[in-house]
Amino acid sequence: MSELHASLIDTPILAVALTLAAYLGGIHLFERMGRPSWCPAVLIGAVLTAASLWLLRYDYADYQRNVTWLTLLLGPATVALAVPLYQQRQHIFALWKPILCCLPLAAALAALYAVLIAWLLGAPPDVLASLAPKSVTAPLAMGIIEQIGGSLSLMLGGLLITGVLTTIFVSLLARLLKIDDKRLLGFALGVNGHAIGIVRAFELGPTAGAFASLGMSLTGIFTALFLPLVWRLFGL
Repeated sequence: MSELHASLIDTPILAVALTLAAYLGGIHLFERMGRPSWCPAVLIGAVLTAASLWLLRYDYADYQRNVTWLTLLLGPATVALAVPLYQQRQHIFALWKPILCCLPLAAALAALYAVLIAWLLGAPPDVLASLAPKSVTAPLAMGIIEQIGGSLSLMLGGLLITGVLTTIFVSLLARLLKIDDKRLLGFALGVNGHAIGIVRAFELGPTAGAFASLGMSLTGIFTALFLPLVWRLFGL
């Protein structure tokens, strides 16, 4: 039994099977729970994956190594978001001025408040670097981490928490402020909640999904270009 366990850990079979099973299980439970915004399927899948690794005594470093090829698919999946952007291009072109005006401030604040809170709590520089790209989609955030330093695991955890909290608070604030414009809600979800926010946006409709894709893409580009420069400028 131990030999079989060791052989499975040395190959991608077990890691990929656990990942896909957790993903499908997360979707199933999400549907059974009535699709709550506070508990997206990706969060359920992450919890199921972590529980499986703990039960099987599967070291995270081995798991991460064996699912590398799945991680590579994040790039094509992100590029595929160009399809809804193209379908909603008329709505996007009509609002290009306000989008470009608010994007730099929104993207800067998304990185600033997390770093500021962590700094006030006395977090070391590597933790600050890990939290800075928390609102950027995973493929770009990984590249940013390589330039400014930080922990990949902590950064991915920050991405997950940020995405979940974004779906909760955007939905809550939309009800409190009586905002029902799908373009505005989608853009807010994409700028702050990256891929998890996009999933929630598409539940609101194709227009919200397209603007969420736009918000995530522009935030990622802006952050990837300017965050490493700011990091070096302040000597962090």
